[in-house]
Amino acid sequence: MLVLRFLNVVAPAYFLCISVVTFILQLFLFIPTMFKDPSTTPLFSSALLHGVLFLFLSANALGNYILVIQNSPEDLSKGLNLGSGGEAVANWPNGNRIPGSALPGTHFCRLCARATQKHDHHCFFTGNCIGSRNMRNFLMFCLYTSLACLDSLVTGVAYISAALSTSFTNPLAFLTLLPHSISQFFSGALLSSEMFVILMLYLWLGIGLACAGFCCHQMLLILRGQTRHQVRKGTVARSRTWRKNLQEVFGKRWLLGLLIPVLNVGSDYHRQKEK
Repeated sequence: MLVLRFLNVVAPAYFLCISVVTFILQLFLFIPTMFKDPSTTPLFSSALLHGVLFLFLSANALGNYILVIQNSPEDLSKGLNLGSGGEAVANWPNGNRIPGSALPGTHFCRLCARATQKHDHHCFFTGNCIGSRNMRNFLMFCLYTSLACLDSLVTGVAYISAALSTSFTNPLAFLTLLPHSISQFFSGALLSSEMFVILMLYLWLGIGLACAGFCCHQMLLILRGQTRHQVRKGTVARSRTWRKNLQEVFGKRWLLGLLIPVLNVGSDYHRQKEK
């Protein structure tokens, strides 16, 4: 438990550090090198369009990250004695003390010290539980983080290709880039800034692929109407259509949520809160 609490503090700081480093490299290194001659650069150049695209991806990733933290799942255990075993219970709906399993996917998280309805998992990078209240924002955060990392990867490869006069037409060139760069760095033939960018390339690749894979797996669970917690517990999914399952998470204003970070005001959860 002590290790988990340590990760719950370190992981968000690690994510913020990676975000700041990526932002600095993009705006102060990659994008300026695209403007070879600002006087002859057209208004809608590729460098300007790339800068706008990166800011759009970063704003959505950061905005949804903040909404995931601010829009924490509602604590169903307030005012209840959960006991030393941490069994999730809830007063629902007539004030009787009943097991939390009566609510689909209710789970008590020891790290957050709260009982979450439709609990999916605890995310260490946000330091928060993911449930029915912030699932949509969490998926959008993972999606735009993956896109921002892959965008930075492509831009970084272009920068390294120009700086080191290296061709990446051969797919194996990227795989052998790191060991060759390490040997050149210790021999003094490679600058520390260039070595740092090369290390960031592999970090962006890992984060981008991990977030993309997580999004795909999470979307499959949403289509089936299940959460990760329910899969671990072997809970059978409710027999509903995939459209109903999507609408429960994304709401009716799903297109707006794809473009800008907003609360999922059209979801089933918020409609129940309004009632």
